[in-house]
Amino acid sequence: MHVLIVQSNLYLGQLWKRHLERLDAVVDHVQTGDAALEVIETEALDVIVLDLVLAEGSALAVADFAQFRQPNANVVFVTDTTFFSDGSIFHHSANARAFIESATPPDDLAAIVEHYGSPSPDRAAHPTQ
Repeated sequence: MHVLIVQSNLYLGQLWKRHLERLDAVVDHVQTGDAALEVIETEALDVIVLDLVLAEGSALAVADFAQFRQPNANVVFVTDTTFFSDGSIFHHSANARAFIESATPPDDLAAIVEHYGSPSPDRAAHPTQ
């Protein structure tokens, strides 16, 4: 399972990365939208853990680009705000699979990512062209 974490908070991103690596995931962590776009362009991804509020860049732009370049990658949105708490994120992002709080315990986040990153014949990630 290949996971991209897009989280501006270095500590939080690295914490999540360590928990996912314990599940034998290959994990890239970036802190900006531009860096995320570069990884999406070049790597085959299964799951993108995407903070809704990035210090630099737009999370929705990252999700839209991922939908275009990585249509089989699932996006798990995380946030520490109440924005989109009504579930409307699922109307704005076709590849959104979960919407959780940033304060979710790292083991729980890892379990969610593992669930959405598990291979299935109709959901396997494919390398970009």
